[in-house]
Amino acid sequence: MAKSAARASAASKSTGVRILYGEADGRILASQAAGFQRAGHTVEQAEGRKAIEQALKSGHFDLLVLGHTLTKDDRHHLPYLAKKANPDLQVLVLHASGKHPQVDRAIDSRDGEEAVLQAIAALLERAAVTA
Repeated sequence: MAKSAARASAASKSTGVRILYGEADGRILASQAAGFQRAGHTVEQAEGRKAIEQALKSGHFDLLVLGHTLTKDDRHHLPYLAKKANPDLQVLVLHASGKHPQVDRAIDSRDGEEAVLQAIAALLERAAVTA
């Protein structure tokens, strides 16, 4: 396991990090969520915008990951809803470009699972420093 994945795993185990991960494609959702879990994160999966909205209303999460199979509109509007529900929630958007006022980090998901795990680790470290 790479250093960043090990850090992400240690951070999630020591702080009880809960991730809400949303995608529009169920196969990609399950595959990527399994990778997050292997890194030691607790992951709730939500397929589609409505499921993400419902999960945000009913649960408490430390990190929201919006996947690349969601529409551009979903990746734009869901961060606003997420921050309204929980201002301390960290938001990571995959396959995004540009600056968004409610997104804490955006990366290109084509960089692979390791890049996603590094982005998660960086957000968790930043959240721990500011807490």
